[in-house]
Amino acid sequence: MSTAFDNSKPIFLQIRDRIEDQIVNGQLKEQDQVPSTNQLVHFYKINHITVSKGINLLVEDGILYKKRGVGMFVAEGAREKIVQKRKAAFLDEYVRPMVLEAEKLGISESEMVSLIKQAKGRDQG
Repeated sequence: MSTAFDNSKPIFLQIRDRIEDQIVNGQLKEQDQVPSTNQLVHFYKINHITVSKGINLLVEDGILYKKRGVGMFVAEGAREKIVQKRKAAFLDEYVRPMVLEAEKLGISESEMVSLIKQAKGRDQG
């Protein structure tokens, strides 16, 4: 895992996203313990408050939960919550703007499907 961050969004959001990515791709499963705040601070070489903000977002969303004195763990149903949240964001950030632009250009639904397949390398004609 890369320790580099980009300037596209705040680091605490990138911390949240990286942990979410690990849950979505199966590196972290339900009931698995996640690295401690201190471990993340040392690994990424960033401020403790920044890491805490990212972790707290995950707790607020019900993705992680705390066992007092033990650490943070992946909650039941966390992967599905993340997938549903990201699908909704994908719809709003990519699909709706694409559909609006397609309508402006007069691209039909079947043409859109063909373009998507072409972009994925499965051009049907």
